[in-house]
Amino acid sequence: MDKETEKRNCASMNLDQMSVREMIQLMNEEDQSVIVAIQQVLPKIEQVIEAVIATFQAGGRLIYVGAGTSGRLGILDAVECVPTFDIEPGQVIGLMAGGDTAIKSAVEGAEDSLTLAQEELQAIQLSEHDFLIGLSASGSTPYVKSALAYAKECGVKTASIANNPSSDISALANIAIEVVTGPEVLTGSTRLKAGTAQKLVLNMISTASLIKTGKAYQNLMIDVQGTNQKLIDRSIRIISEATGLSYRQASEAYELAGSVKLAIVMVLAKATKEEAEDLLVQSQGFVRQALELADKK
Repeated sequence: MDKETEKRNCASMNLDQMSVREMIQLMNEEDQSVIVAIQQVLPKIEQVIEAVIATFQAGGRLIYVGAGTSGRLGILDAVECVPTFDIEPGQVIGLMAGGDTAIKSAVEGAEDSLTLAQEELQAIQLSEHDFLIGLSASGSTPYVKSALAYAKECGVKTASIANNPSSDISALANIAIEVVTGPEVLTGSTRLKAGTAQKLVLNMISTASLIKTGKAYQNLMIDVQGTNQKLIDRSIRIISEATGLSYRQASEAYELAGSVKLAIVMVLAKATKEEAEDLLVQSQGFVRQALELADKK
């Protein structure tokens, strides 16, 4: 069966003759279909998020496995979770066919390997407590298929994200997400609509899952790491937004607490640092629950 992602797009048959404005207008129009395609699979995405939340609550890891663009997107999502949510680097992991070298350069034959993924999953000690998501625009990448098959052998729950219907990886996963984005403007270039769709879905999965484990208060990223001046400034502004303190006062609270989350609880609960730490332990890191506990005292 011909894959949708490999078919020619009737709207772009004369792509090489289009003006730049015509070309980007067409690309913009095609990209709008990605949002509609994702809307069709929101129930499946919700299922995956609920499973990932349960995994995190049980101390397990979220593992992305992909090749090419899909692999890079998994790594990108995993890496960005660390400074955004202050998680341990090993809580969300991205594995890519060809390893770190493949992030910048293609590694010949890596994505066709039927053993490489298993070796890499063994190296990180994959266990039944983890949750694995296989990423493949075509839905037929051998590296990803072998990862899903091995995860099943290990009793690991899995999901797949593909951009073709009835894909091979869908048949191997517990939960199959198929965001059918159709033919690309540039035939077969799945870094376009297919890649955009996968990025948006990964945004949903990691963001919603981590928020539901206490990584946000209101719509504020309260576990952001102040690893540079921009993020320190953001941290102070978050404290100011959450508490109503001036920027200077919020800066002082941040310096005293050493973290955004702790500063917010100290200010809003009118608590000492030690009392706020205890409230967060009791509430398992959820700020709202910590403040409710403080109100009851």
